[in-house]
Amino acid sequence: MTFKESRRQTFYMYLFIAPWLIGFLVFALYPILASLYYSFTDYDIIHPPRFIGLANYIEMFHNELFWKSVVVTLKYTFIGVPVQLLLALGFALLLNQTIPFRGFFRTAMYFPSMVSGVAMSLLWYWIFNPQIGLFNYILSWFGIHGPAWLMNPDTALYALIIMTFWTAGTGMILFLAGLQGVPASLIEAAKLDGAGRFKTFLHVTLPMLSPVLLFQLIMSIIDSFQVFTQAYVMTQGGPNYSTWFYVYNLYTSAFKEYRAGYSSALAWVLLIVVMICTALIMKASDRYVHYEGGGRK
Repeated sequence: MTFKESRRQTFYMYLFIAPWLIGFLVFALYPILASLYYSFTDYDIIHPPRFIGLANYIEMFHNELFWKSVVVTLKYTFIGVPVQLLLALGFALLLNQTIPFRGFFRTAMYFPSMVSGVAMSLLWYWIFNPQIGLFNYILSWFGIHGPAWLMNPDTALYALIIMTFWTAGTGMILFLAGLQGVPASLIEAAKLDGAGRFKTFLHVTLPMLSPVLLFQLIMSIIDSFQVFTQAYVMTQGGPNYSTWFYVYNLYTSAFKEYRAGYSSALAWVLLIVVMICTALIMKASDRYVHYEGGGRK
């Protein structure tokens, strides 16, 4: 290939990727860099930004609503993520068995994950209705008088956590894919050694699933840090700030109080926290995650 032909191919390469490249620069990279600059300014969207250094970050850590949003988000994460992963793994193990209508049940479990966040929130808003809601109606079968889920500060957050279990189908599909990759020879060897189902799962299946579990753990934590739609549609952060999630606090600062600089600082703190959490999990995974063919990495 001559130098002239090489330059021509390079030109065509850049020409074909230009639409994506322009879109990335304009709609991704520029907003990211702009938000970093705005995080050091007093900017109300209407007037020009005024540089104030670290004032937004200092104010953030002295803001009561900031710490409320952190507590609510962490509580949501520490309760919701483990339970959702256990449910997804349990359903995957069940639907990996040879049972009648297995394909139908797999589809039915995954289907709720395809519903948009707003539609799902509206549906669950009705389900948690204290008077005519389905949830309290089912509880009444067992003689339990259900609470006003979304109107009670003691139960509103737990109602939103229960709501997330409805989308466990996404995790189930990923675990099912992982289960298909567990070598049958290892299962048979464990059975020949006298291992029961529980020991086989604990010492064979689970280690082989560990990369999938690691991926789902990281993604679930990131998703839980970004909860917004449910709080916006169903509770507006209430009652009494019991569902005042971090991203809802960010949204309120940006679009209700018009403090774009402060909300940009909130966004960058969230990014840093996500990066730190991901790095810590990846570091800890060196001891617990097994990669087929390569041991632990």
